[in-house]
Amino acid sequence: MNELALKYGCNPNQPEAKIRMKDGSDLPITVLNGRPGYINLLDALNSWQLVKELKEATGLPAAASFKHVSPAGAAVAVPMSDVLKKIYFVDDKPLSPLATAYARARGADRMSSYGDFAALSDVCDKETAALINREVSDGVIAPGYTEEALAILKAKRKGSYTVLQIDPSYVPAPVESKDVFGITFEQHRNDAKITAELLTNLVTENKEIPDEARRDLIVSLITLKYTQSNSVCYAKDGQAIGVGAGQQSRVHCTRLAGNKADNWFLRQNPKILSLPFRPGIRRADRDNAIDVYISDEYMDLLADGIWENTFTEKPAVFTKEEKAAWLSQLTGVSLGSDAFFPFGDNIERAHKSGVSYIAQPGGSVRDDNVIATCDKYGIAMAFTGVRLFHH
Repeated sequence: MNELALKYGCNPNQPEAKIRMKDGSDLPITVLNGRPGYINLLDALNSWQLVKELKEATGLPAAASFKHVSPAGAAVAVPMSDVLKKIYFVDDKPLSPLATAYARARGADRMSSYGDFAALSDVCDKETAALINREVSDGVIAPGYTEEALAILKAKRKGSYTVLQIDPSYVPAPVESKDVFGITFEQHRNDAKITAELLTNLVTENKEIPDEARRDLIVSLITLKYTQSNSVCYAKDGQAIGVGAGQQSRVHCTRLAGNKADNWFLRQNPKILSLPFRPGIRRADRDNAIDVYISDEYMDLLADGIWENTFTEKPAVFTKEEKAAWLSQLTGVSLGSDAFFPFGDNIERAHKSGVSYIAQPGGSVRDDNVIATCDKYGIAMAFTGVRLFHH
């Protein structure tokens, strides 16, 4: 089959929507369940490329959580602490390596991952399917599914959950095209390979990047390759912990991603882990409550007559001083940028979120200022020479 009709285009008022192979060959994807939409397939095809490259670059099973054509999270199968298992709501389930990667990808920014499309680098097993089954999600793409996993996923959302299988051997044509306003754009597809060799040109005084940080920088850079530009990605322990996408200003992107990384770490604070939620509170409602609790709008949650809807007793305020003290313990974070940093203010913001290692293309007229700012904090920075804009 070389053509597939979709529910509709980007919006319901765009009814004529389909995907097809221009050369008449068969589509590399098979719909095993559900009926995907236009954005579903954009998410599926971009996220599949991301996890395929992560697996090739690291040798580890990989997963991604996509929303509106950018990753909310991406990860490889690095074992998790008990604290991470708890904040990701997977401390009650057996975890295969693939399920571990999925839990990390889905748990990085649970607010953004709500209603996501998931991608898996390996055949989906029952452990991974069981985690996907209890999350609010639109669909999943993988190179295959075990019988048990497929049965679990086909039953999700009253049988309407989208399950896609992709041919892992499929290689697209080297030239890609798209139409905008009736005009066809063509370019060589971005087939740049992200490997550890890109991290050898260390331009700072600190020239030490440990193996774990190199892995995290690779996770960050591959994630950026499939994130709407401008984009910055913070990574730690084999996963993205903060993705900033589509910002016109790079420092705004750095702040957005840094705030997400901060929230990821704040959620591991004992004060968060011990919040007295009422029995029966859904995971999504817990996520929303935690997000408000650690924000400056905490009184929207803790006001009298409001907190009783969520908690069995009123939690104490998580003070600005307590948050700052906790965040000061975050170190060893890796940061990638899809284009050069034009000013040292990006480094100043990154430092506040525990960044110790940076990979960026370089090439700004203010590279000296950016390098000097890194040296001020002992940050090791590599110039990759590779820009990763994605549109």
